[in-house]
Amino acid sequence: MELKGLAAIVTGGASGLGGATAKLLAEGGAKVAIFDLNEEAGEAHARAIGGIFVKANVSDEASVTAALDAAEALHGVARILVNCAGVAPAIKTVGKENAPHPMDQYRRAIEINLIGTFLMISRFAARLAAADAIGEERGVIVNTASVAAYDGQIGQAAYASSKGGVVGMTLPVARDLAQHKIRVMTIAPGIFLTPMLMGLPQAAQDSLGTQVPHPSRLGRPEEYAKLVESIIANPMLNGETIRLDGAIRMAPR
Repeated sequence: MELKGLAAIVTGGASGLGGATAKLLAEGGAKVAIFDLNEEAGEAHARAIGGIFVKANVSDEASVTAALDAAEALHGVARILVNCAGVAPAIKTVGKENAPHPMDQYRRAIEINLIGTFLMISRFAARLAAADAIGEERGVIVNTASVAAYDGQIGQAAYASSKGGVVGMTLPVARDLAQHKIRVMTIAPGIFLTPMLMGLPQAAQDSLGTQVPHPSRLGRPEEYAKLVESIIANPMLNGETIRLDGAIRMAPR
């Protein structure tokens, strides 16, 4: 599928992996809508790439519906969806003084990372299914999981659960949407230089980077975006999760 002229939506597109993806898609000629809760960053990035910003809470159905309506009014029916919105809590199952994991934090991770991803997929695909096909397909969905889905570390019970769910839904959703000629793929990034990691001291960033076998450094958001671009371009990529991790296998901590 060629990017030029197509409408695309990137959740969590104000910064990080989503920000780099929004930029690359716009550079390829796509009409990009950034869905995010961070209005200041989202509007600034949308202006920079020539796209639009729509405030959206991916875990709230009314918010998602309103955001899709707004994007469609300006760009038409979106053909590309990249789900990058997410949270990464770090809480042990049993913490200090034998305190159990707060269930509100567990639910929040599931609501945003897993339910939010499925909510975006299903509502996006329902609209796209009514559109005309472009050649042999109608559109492409790319989700973001994590290597934590396979190698969850200490303190990642909630995060790994949510990302494991994203991996688990990839094939059945791809099969569900095959009749509508909509492809579904997932990327499972390793350790990437996102805004959260940028706040760490350089020594800490370098230490994390040395854990990656090759290249022995943190991943760059632009490298995630390039994989999204490749997935969109290759019609035989469907129903699979690709680890983008430099061959890392995460240790317990």
